[in-house]
Amino acid sequence: MPELPEVEVVRAGLERHVVGATIAAVEVLHPRPVRRDPGGPAGFSDALRDRRIVGARRRGKYLWLPLDNGDALTAHLGMSGQMLVQPAAAPDERHLRVRFRLDGAPDGGPDGTGATDLRFVDQRMFGGVAVSVGGADLPPEMAHVARDPLDPDFDDAAFVAAVRRRASAVKRILLDQTVVSGVGNIYADEALWRSQIHGERPGQRLRPVQVRSLLTEVRAVMAEALAQGGTSFDALYVNVNGESGYFDRSLDAYGQEGRPCRRCGTAVRRVAFMNRSSYFCPRCQPVPRRIDRRAAG
Repeated sequence: MPELPEVEVVRAGLERHVVGATIAAVEVLHPRPVRRDPGGPAGFSDALRDRRIVGARRRGKYLWLPLDNGDALTAHLGMSGQMLVQPAAAPDERHLRVRFRLDGAPDGGPDGTGATDLRFVDQRMFGGVAVSVGGADLPPEMAHVARDPLDPDFDDAAFVAAVRRRASAVKRILLDQTVVSGVGNIYADEALWRSQIHGERPGQRLRPVQVRSLLTEVRAVMAEALAQGGTSFDALYVNVNGESGYFDRSLDAYGQEGRPCRRCGTAVRRVAFMNRSSYFCPRCQPVPRRIDRRAAG
């Protein structure tokens, strides 16, 4: 699933290539991606036609394009969603679900003619797009989502206090989008490895200095991933130009089962976690005493 760095790469691409353009037409090729829009496919299309895109914004893993009438086009990429900017004459992608025909792309479009498509492509269709009425500043559908660690208004002290109030495992807290947004499974494992904290450590058993260190590492790993275009393990994640990220080459924990820890040489372990996997170094990130060591790897 795309995480904050991947979504930010897409947002930045949309800001460059579609802000200022007008949505001339909308074609919904499959109804599922617009399932959350109360107007259905027809109402969704009508609400967007002739609207000008005035911005490209993000809250955590959610994207939205503010429109000139105060509404917004919202998008969540889900497991495999892509927002691609293509020449209007380009062949359709296999899993193209919604096409937005744009006029007046700021750079003339990918082929310089101005005839541009913004395409929502989604193989697994867990993602979706919708119109948020009055949602240009912050769609109400995203009001529950906390700020992310790269947001200049993120409250470090409030985050430290929130983590230390909870008895939950710290990795679960990192993935709670109401506490901090944008952190997914990959970057949680990487930040925990860097800060030498096991993901099952209860938040309330961490010292303030440990939580601040973890937050520093979350920011660092996200910044490095952004600089490299995000993380990609297959063809599902691409930016608006269809290019995959390559931060996966720099991962220290996630996906490294059996390989030597780059810090101490101990083999990295994998354990089941919320229908996914967690990766950690058993020496650098000691298993908490309250956890069954066999279950923890």
